[in-house]
Amino acid sequence: MDERYRILFEPVRIGPVTAKNRFFAVAHSAGMGFAQPHPTAALRGMKAEGGWGVVCTGVCEIDATSDMMGHQNDRLWDEHDVECHRLATAEIHKHGALAAVELAHLGLGARNLYSRVPSLGPASLKCTSAYVPVQSREMTLKDIASFRAAHRAAVDRAVRAGYDIIYVYAGHDRALPLHFLSRRYNQRTDAYGGSIENRMRLLRELIEDTIDEVAGRAAVAVRFAVHDFSGGISKEEEGRAVLEALGELPDLWDVNVSPWQFDSSTARFEQEGWQEPYISFVKSLTSKPVVGVGRFTSADAMVSQVRRGIVDFVGAARPSISDPFLPEKIQTGRIDEIRECIGCNVCASTEMYGVPIRCTQNATIGEEWRKSWHPERIPKLATRESALVVGAGPAGLEAALTLARRGAEVSLVDASGELGGRLNWESRLPGCRTYDRVREHRVYQLERMANVQIFKGSPLTASDVIDFGAQHVLIATGSTWRRDGVGPSAPQGIQGIADASAVLVLTPEQVVERLIAGGAIQGPAVVLDDDHYFVGHSVAELLRAHGLEVTLISALPDISQWSYYTLELRRLEDRLAKAGIRCITKTKVKAIGQGVITLVGGDGPFEIEAGCFVPVTLRAPNDALARELDTRENEIKSAGIVSLETIGDAVAPGMIAAAVYAGAQAARDIGADNPGHFLRESVVL
Repeated sequence: MDERYRILFEPVRIGPVTAKNRFFAVAHSAGMGFAQPHPTAALRGMKAEGGWGVVCTGVCEIDATSDMMGHQNDRLWDEHDVECHRLATAEIHKHGALAAVELAHLGLGARNLYSRVPSLGPASLKCTSAYVPVQSREMTLKDIASFRAAHRAAVDRAVRAGYDIIYVYAGHDRALPLHFLSRRYNQRTDAYGGSIENRMRLLRELIEDTIDEVAGRAAVAVRFAVHDFSGGISKEEEGRAVLEALGELPDLWDVNVSPWQFDSSTARFEQEGWQEPYISFVKSLTSKPVVGVGRFTSADAMVSQVRRGIVDFVGAARPSISDPFLPEKIQTGRIDEIRECIGCNVCASTEMYGVPIRCTQNATIGEEWRKSWHPERIPKLATRESALVVGAGPAGLEAALTLARRGAEVSLVDASGELGGRLNWESRLPGCRTYDRVREHRVYQLERMANVQIFKGSPLTASDVIDFGAQHVLIATGSTWRRDGVGPSAPQGIQGIADASAVLVLTPEQVVERLIAGGAIQGPAVVLDDDHYFVGHSVAELLRAHGLEVTLISALPDISQWSYYTLELRRLEDRLAKAGIRCITKTKVKAIGQGVITLVGGDGPFEIEAGCFVPVTLRAPNDALARELDTRENEIKSAGIVSLETIGDAVAPGMIAAAVYAGAQAARDIGADNPGHFLRESVVL
């Protein structure tokens, strides 16, 4: 181990327990929760195997009044849940890590759609879960007493389930004690409202109840948002007051900011370690160890946080998803092998959907139990076999690396002079620079492997593939954005786009290539976002950054509407407005004329000036090679090709994460007894 990083591997005392190092895998949902205890346990156990000193659950509901059905959270409602959680604590303890549980009542964020009991809050208020028309009941003193008793009962269940650290949760603008603390929600006039001492009363009582209930059997932690960007809690007032009053009560403080979309800011908005200005005061007000987060992937940044007294533990959710073996790789001097989190929040999107977790960088996350996938160990091929991967985009790179790690002789061939495919231009879009980590990680590993040959600038024909001599062939030729405007809002295309002369029509790739090469584009620019993710608005930002007047069009009520799931939508609206980009929603592009574009919205057809038009609509799979190979089945068999598969965007264009997963799946399926098989968590009757 590099001596610079030894401080990260010092043991740290947390009340009655001791963590073996300073790496703390903080709470995050895995999208499996109470419904899938075996996959959940396997995922948490993988982090412990990867060297994290503490591994925490996701949000863990305490009873039926904290129900978040629709999202697959953890639960500790009853004895059945205790048995399920013992699976996770056993897996975590197996590797010498401490197991932590984030007991939570989501208050105004608990929709109770399953339990169908009224939501609870400091007042009768709209529940904070978006798009759910539910109001809370104002809690009486009797309700508060019942809640405290329910929380205390969940604490006992957590200890009996084997947890070493029991959390009191007051974060992310979706926790009952935080709602009582917040000036935004709490207008009560009784002992739980008014002064800050009264507003923090519930938090104090929960901490004291938890300490009393665990009775030294476990450590007590508090996860607390010291600053709320929605208003109601500021680090200068409530944040500081809580630490001054309660700083010595629990055994550990896990501090961050809220709401969730700020705490888990994407790389588009915040850099590594950005929360430091908000949490740096905490250690001056408590002698207890402090956990902080900041999407840390740099070992040097981690050491800096500890040495400068900002934190005692380096907390991580997304980096521990991207690479569960991050601590182990730092300890064994393999920093260059870390799969760095790119801050895209694809993991968060799965929580929003209520489905099992996935990650752009780590295709194995969520597959530890159901497919027995391990991020570091891959079953070797039975014999030394050869593989040809055509295309070096995200799917091709992942497939080539996985096959090489399985022991195959791999030839990676790409038609362009640069490996990376779509990553090469997408990572040049505003806010997308970290996407290049997907390419960098895989290319670096491949270039060091003796059983890999890389051929750039080498377009292959079907005959070339057949004559190549490889036993296994994967076609990963990607896709290309369509120029004809065909998309969800214009299934038949856009009138006049094929023969437009006064308006320059460019695909997103062409915009980036032209501007990066120093070329000029004549404005005004009009971008049609019919894809509804990051490419449309990012191209608009790029054009605006080059001085063009830009109008961004969407047929949906929001620009980049899918960004809601990555926690970016509302901040993105502000960013585009500040950039001076005109956004027009609930509008379709009808036709392109001489220097104008005709739009159709609620007020009927109208025209806007345009010098260029960028349709971000659909992508066409680059499948010509695959289609020709499909017609030459006899030649393929005669050439000794055992398997031939088309993968990634060349089959079904999607997110980078989907392409990476497709590459991993195809490479792992070669030689498998039951390709594509996965286990299901079954209900026992």
